Amino acid sequence: MAAVLAWAGLLAGATGCTAGGPESLGRVFGKPPAPEDVVRVAPADGSKDVRPGTRLRVRVAGGRLESVKVVKAQDAQDTPVPGRLSRDGRTWRPDDDRLALAAKYTVDAVAVDEDGHRAARHTTFTTYVPAERFIGYVTPENRSVVGTGMIVSLSFSRPVADRAAVERAVRVTADPPVEIRPHWFGKDRLDFRPRAYWRPGTRVTVDLRLRDVQGAPGVYGLQYKTFSFTVGRSQVSLVDAAAHTMEVRRDGELLATVPVTAGAPKSTTYNGKMVVMEMLEVTRMNSRTVGFGGEYDIPDVPHAMRLTDSGTFLHGNYWSAPTTFGRTNVSHGCVGLKDVKGGSSGTPAGWFFDRSLVGDVVEVVNSDDRTVSPSNGLGGWNMSWADWTAGSALG
Repeated sequence: MAAVLAWAGLLAGATGCTAGGPESLGRVFGKPPAPEDVVRVAPADGSKDVRPGTRLRVRVAGGRLESVKVVKAQDAQDTPVPGRLSRDGRTWRPDDDRLALAAKYTVDAVAVDEDGHRAARHTTFTTYVPAERFIGYVTPENRSVVGTGMIVSLSFSRPVADRAAVERAVRVTADPPVEIRPHWFGKDRLDFRPRAYWRPGTRVTVDLRLRDVQGAPGVYGLQYKTFSFTVGRSQVSLVDAAAHTMEVRRDGELLATVPVTAGAPKSTTYNGKMVVMEMLEVTRMNSRTVGFGGEYDIPDVPHAMRLTDSGTFLHGNYWSAPTTFGRTNVSHGCVGLKDVKGGSSGTPAGWFFDRSLVGDVVEVVNSDDRTVSPSNGLGGWNMSWADWTAGSALG
């Protein structure tokens, strides 16, 4: 009976001290507090559609965190999330505060209190899955060898509203190092170039870190990729529309002077520096695609090299009289070199095509036309360095 009374007294004493609180009863009887009361994780367990700006934190009010393991599951791949503990051991945070989109996070944490008791916590949450995504299409091609005039150009699949955020997520570097700066053309194109043409042998690397970057309200980037290309030898060609000639210089030395025909008086060729964007052994040229009505439709133009988005090419010409080249301008704005039907390496056009690279510079002078727009093809070399750098969203 005495034992029963003592037990009842203990209960009464406990109740009187805590006003019936279960936490103190737990302490009296040695019952540990619930893990969620010891180890606190944000975002909360089971959270869904967590936004990327939300901070991931693991905390304890007393004692210290013994271990924290966080895993990100995304695109069928589990990736550990690196992080660090505070000096007092009470807070863990990830090295990168930005959460990934469309991912599931799992947190496993173990805390130790002052008495050496351990409490473990397991939580999960999922992040926001955006309905809209955007990507950047990169010029030039990965692992290509290009001319010294190549401009790195990114064309985005959606208009970019937050240009600063997107610009921060794109990094272009060179080996050997050289200053490279960006310039925006509108809301969907971002170009990069150095102050002067690339030095031959330079290796250029483009790092796209666009994944989960918000380019516009509700529109997030998808890519996390690296591209690279190598700069080949230098070849710069100077077309004199008045003299009907093209001087081809390789590494600064005159390689050849080629007779050409440029744009006729009613359809002159742009002046300025243009860059070879693509090279086609043969292509169709239809005047309706470039605003000339039904004036021509040639199904097999040989040795065609695109210089502008608007349709300026340097190409082989087999339909004009041989006396045209070097004497008169008859084209609809392109630069024509003598060729034969079907193309031949033995013609001026074939010779030049075989010695050219995407990224080579073709400069036109003395044409009765304006300078090509910097946004028409890879025309950024027609801007001063001051004007070019002013086109950055980051200043």
